[in-house]
Amino acid sequence: MAISSTQQFRMNSSQIEDISTLCYDFFSSKSCPKSEYPLLLRVALYLFFGSVVILTVLGNLFVIITILHFKQLHMPTNFLVLSLAVTDLLLGSIVMPPGMLRSVETCWYLGPLFCKIHSSVGIMLCTSSIINLSFISIDRYYAVCHPLFVSTVVGFVIIFLELNILGIEEFYYENIACEGRCVFFQSAASSTASSVLSFYVPGVVMLAIYLKIFRVAQKQAKSIQDSKCKNNMNSLLSKEERKATKTLAVIMGVFLSLWTPFFICNVIDPFIGYVAPPVLIDMLIWIGYFNSTCNPIVYAFFYKWFRKAFGMVLSGKIFQPGSSRTNLFSH
Repeated sequence: MAISSTQQFRMNSSQIEDISTLCYDFFSSKSCPKSEYPLLLRVALYLFFGSVVILTVLGNLFVIITILHFKQLHMPTNFLVLSLAVTDLLLGSIVMPPGMLRSVETCWYLGPLFCKIHSSVGIMLCTSSIINLSFISIDRYYAVCHPLFVSTVVGFVIIFLELNILGIEEFYYENIACEGRCVFFQSAASSTASSVLSFYVPGVVMLAIYLKIFRVAQKQAKSIQDSKCKNNMNSLLSKEERKATKTLAVIMGVFLSLWTPFFICNVIDPFIGYVAPPVLIDMLIWIGYFNSTCNPIVYAFFYKWFRKAFGMVLSGKIFQPGSSRTNLFSH
């Protein structure tokens, strides 16, 4: 006997949640079921998620302070990095903390309006990140012009006009919506269209462009070896430019690696009856969030000047007169 999408979703939910516990006892049938984690596990989860939030906020705040303070870093390439760091900082400070409460408590206690705002901002910042990375890959030497505008329209229009549940409104309100749940639920058409436009197409473009950059760099390296002429170095990529390209390529690779599992699941799940457990979806979202934590670590790993600036910020030397003109590239 065939099982409908509704039956599959109900079976899936009952397997992972204890229906004897509700998010809101006074809502009775309108309340979502709540999963009760053991106290030790809840403490461990709060410590882990809390550490990720703190590292994300402090790491990206440091990147922003460093680029804004040191005049030597006021160049187009670093303005792209600054734009990406602002996006990651907003995600760490606005999206991650409520997401942590939802993940650990397994209920949403902040109301339906803030649920929509939280989902909209999450989509906005994820889209903003890939727009930033797209501009970086297209031309590392042009500043990103208002990347949050397009992503704000995408995030808030989809959620507040309920385009994500267009055509499946009855199923959503009968089987998904309840008091204490905050999920970004999408129809098959919505998940496919949003994922393709916001992730897959920009991702393919970035990969193609960086492949082109890699091939050009190989040709330039070969031309140096063949000509044996040092005077031609000015017309080729400098060492610093090659390193910047490599670093930003790694950042792009980390982004695609961490967000791809979620977007694969996001496209497939509606077509197979929403059988993916909510815990799995939540885990994939957090893996994507972790990208915002990784970027400052990548900068610190590749750049000595970044580590030098980090030491100056921690020691308070940035408050000394003339510190903004420090030569970060000197040995």
